[in-house]
Amino acid sequence: MSQALTLARPYARAAHAVARDEGRVEAWSQALGFAAQVAADPRVAALLLNPELGSDQAVALLAPEGADASFTRFLALLADAGRLPLLAEIARLFEQLRAEDQRVVRATVTSATELSAQELDKLREALKRRFGRDVEIRTAVDAGLIGGAVIDAGDVVIDGSLKGKLARLQTALAG
Repeated sequence: MSQALTLARPYARAAHAVARDEGRVEAWSQALGFAAQVAADPRVAALLLNPELGSDQAVALLAPEGADASFTRFLALLADAGRLPLLAEIARLFEQLRAEDQRVVRATVTSATELSAQELDKLREALKRRFGRDVEIRTAVDAGLIGGAVIDAGDVVIDGSLKGKLARLQTALAG
């Protein structure tokens, strides 16, 4: 995973720079999301590893209809470099760069039970104060957390789950 991240980072930065310079960040975001989703299909992933698949064929397979020339050139560059399997990671990093530009923190809140709208609003305000940025929250439910929640905001993970607290207590008692 860390190798994929290391390999994908320069491509994501380059894609973001081109998209920003062209004023087409939203279009690139959608096109990268589409290409990453297609590339993630196991049948397509296997096909992308086939040395007989030409660059033009790969681009035709992955580019959304109506994609601009700079995006298709980017896909061709990835194909020529053998980096198409990194599309999901490139798209994820591109979205992080986009969020930084927009001064938005994207957080995933995984809780033991569904959170109410009021709880989400309080959480959003607390995170906004902590990060000094607007916060977009995506939610997930994992009953295995027993209680509480885990907040993943990129480089910051806050584990307020009962499962996490029990694990930390167990570690402290064992040490």
